[in-house]
Amino acid sequence: MASIGTHPTAPPAPPGAPGAPGVRTEPPARPESVARGGTDSSDRAGDEPDETDEDPPMPVIDHRRRRLGIAAGTTFLALAVAGCSGLGRTAVGPVTYTTEHDATVTVHSPLVRGCHRLDPAGAKAVSNNTLIDLILYQTPDCTGPGTTYVATTVSDVTGTGVPPWRSFSTVH
Repeated sequence: MASIGTHPTAPPAPPGAPGAPGVRTEPPARPESVARGGTDSSDRAGDEPDETDEDPPMPVIDHRRRRLGIAAGTTFLALAVAGCSGLGRTAVGPVTYTTEHDATVTVHSPLVRGCHRLDPAGAKAVSNNTLIDLILYQTPDCTGPGTTYVATTVSDVTGTGVPPWRSFSTVH
């Protein structure tokens, strides 16, 4: 007879039996043909497949995250390439000039940035065969008055009594 305040309990399962503490029970194994995608003879037509038959479809939110990730990665890559592309840009083509001493000098594909000094004696004729325009200066540091704009594939010469050009910069 049970004492007051206690509840009768089922006897514990013997060691090693299903349901015993520390024993894990698994569903019965499926036939190999079913595991490879075939059908089990016990499956009835019209039955819904259970959750173990195939993976559930990917939720819509995962597709959106994947697309967003691809778009973000593409944008980041494009910005990185655009940001670095100006570092080594050149004016494709040669700038050829004739010095005051009648020597011909050719500068191939000068950098787009910065001031480019010409021969110390200066240049009396300049031919711009680059793909961008030039500004010629009478000073060696690309400053001051007396500038001349030389468009792409155009040449210019100094007039009589006009100081020679000593530097140029690009228009970009």
